[in-house]
Amino acid sequence: MGDLENFLHNEDIHVPALIRIGIAHYQFETIHPFLDGNGRIGRLLITLYLVSKKILQQPLLYLSVFFEKNKSLYYDNLTRVREKNDLIHWLKYFLTGVDETARQASNTLSEILKLKENVENTLRNTAGRRAHTALVLLSYLFKEPFIHVKQAEEICNLSTKAANGLVNLFVQQGILKEVSGKTRYRLFLFEPYLNLFK
Repeated sequence: MGDLENFLHNEDIHVPALIRIGIAHYQFETIHPFLDGNGRIGRLLITLYLVSKKILQQPLLYLSVFFEKNKSLYYDNLTRVREKNDLIHWLKYFLTGVDETARQASNTLSEILKLKENVENTLRNTAGRRAHTALVLLSYLFKEPFIHVKQAEEICNLSTKAANGLVNLFVQQGILKEVSGKTRYRLFLFEPYLNLFK
């Protein structure tokens, strides 16, 4: 593990950051230092390394979906390095995953921005005097897509009746969906937003 850490931080070795972290991910998975969680930590290491090198501003590249999509191919490529010394094949696979994941993240972000614009326009046109408060609640929902009426009260500084009315407006417009099935302490989901991540 010490050698792996030294490799990641050795500026005398001139290797592009994506190649370096691809090699490091392979090596980490080969060392397999923990009894559990090696895969998660190995994938997280990729993202955090790229943030530390300022290639990513935020930790938004997470390769789990790509690796999990065909687990056997992932393991076959790791094994191929060990058995056939074929690091090039692994790096091609790894870089394909980075490319595919980055494109998906970019597309999802574009869809989020479109959704935000559409919902903001809907609220401006339907919320009347409550438009500003509705936009405050919407902003919160992009951070926390599940909400109770009590939270809407606190976030928007509203009475229970006004918060209920605002949440009901969101439900009527298809922005929120009641998911608890309760009549009291209902839980609402910002479904159009979460659907973008499926």
